[in-house]
Amino acid sequence: MIIKCAIVDDEPLAVELLASYVKKIPFLELCGKYSNATDALHGIGEEPVDLLFLDIQMPELNGLELSKMVPENTRIVFTTAFNQYAVDGFRVNALDYLLKPISYADFLEASNKALQWFQLVQQNEQQAQAAAPAPEEEQRSIFVKSEYKLLQIDLDDIRYIEGLKDYVKIYTEQSPHPILSLMNMKAIEQMLPASRFIRVHRSFIVQKSKIREIERNRIVFGDVYIPIGDSYKQAFQDFINNK
Repeated sequence: MIIKCAIVDDEPLAVELLASYVKKIPFLELCGKYSNATDALHGIGEEPVDLLFLDIQMPELNGLELSKMVPENTRIVFTTAFNQYAVDGFRVNALDYLLKPISYADFLEASNKALQWFQLVQQNEQQAQAAAPAPEEEQRSIFVKSEYKLLQIDLDDIRYIEGLKDYVKIYTEQSPHPILSLMNMKAIEQMLPASRFIRVHRSFIVQKSKIREIERNRIVFGDVYIPIGDSYKQAFQDFINNK
């Protein structure tokens, strides 16, 4: 696996140091070096990367702000001289946090952690594709990995699914708590029969037969309101009209 990465830091020496570290690691491919967050946002938009080594304290747009603007598939390793940012870093779902001056050993450890993360995500996506039944088969359940266990979930039991970056929450009729699984919405959408489930928002998939109430472009499940995204409204309206 090759991980495409970029470095963002307003200190030229720090950029060159991390770039020299990247060259030593065979599974990292350096796709960009940026001295400010604004240029980085533009560059990543044109050439997306998997991993961003990101300084936090920078003028104008800081690293924490930039981390919330990058594509959802881009992971973050923060690099900073100020350890008080550690908690904030993990709140935005950073893979790791490196305190300057950064040694090669620490950089390698963070890179290996990123590699393990991407390998696990890839493995889950491959398993999801392998588990998808042939079109002519009658699908009654799906298997998902949750907390190092493989769980079988009856399709009849699923009410809706919520996506949270690299995780999904599966809400069922039988349990008051959702099932958490490391996979993205695209992967689980491929596992579900389109005849029974419909994506209504970039973060939500619902089971058609469970829909009982719609209010102001929102699907109502008790005290939960699921928005219908603009790009999904036409497909949802077609489903309603054909019922």
